[in-house]
Amino acid sequence: MTVGELARLFNDAIDIGCDLTVVPMAGWQRAMWYDETGLPFVPPSPNLPTLAALTVYPGTCLIEGTNLSEGRGTTKPFEYLGAPWIDADALAGALNGLALPGVRFRPVYFTPTFSKHQGARCKGVHVYVTDRDRFRPIETALHLIAAVRSMHPDAFAWLEPVRPGGHHFIDLLTGSDAVRTRIDAGAAIDEIVEGWQAGLRAFAPLRAAALIYPD
Repeated sequence: MTVGELARLFNDAIDIGCDLTVVPMAGWQRAMWYDETGLPFVPPSPNLPTLAALTVYPGTCLIEGTNLSEGRGTTKPFEYLGAPWIDADALAGALNGLALPGVRFRPVYFTPTFSKHQGARCKGVHVYVTDRDRFRPIETALHLIAAVRSMHPDAFAWLEPVRPGGHHFIDLLTGSDAVRTRIDAGAAIDEIVEGWQAGLRAFAPLRAAALIYPD
């Protein structure tokens, strides 16, 4: 959804009731990627410098809720993921063995200049998108987290709440503790993904009512 469509959705679904007018864009279609619009690319963040980073970010931002480096302080933030204690070759092999749609993983070695594991040599994977229309960023990131947790159970950790009684950061990113607790319990990622399908089906008519541009 576009920002304007989201504004329409929030205004109606949450009953905000403001006098809202959204001016439609000309020449845009929902299937377009940004590099197909003819517009200049402006990085929305210093750590999202490319369209490739933005493509994986909806999923790999979840790495921020763990003790893995999400590639901040490298030339490929959110594409390079790892930690000093990971077996890069084994992780890449395990993830490629899942044959996830639209993505491959290659072993990488990097040293972040800031943020998590600053100055330490990290080992991990480069999330390399081969078909961005088939790529499923959130499911891919969950598979990666589950694989690292399984391969390195004594080293992997979720970031703890910053204050007593607070939320784990991963819970804030995913909306509840369900993803974290189910991964900890050994649930298959496909089962976790299936668990939110009912919510998606319920959301569909709310979304449809707010759309300005056809799918």
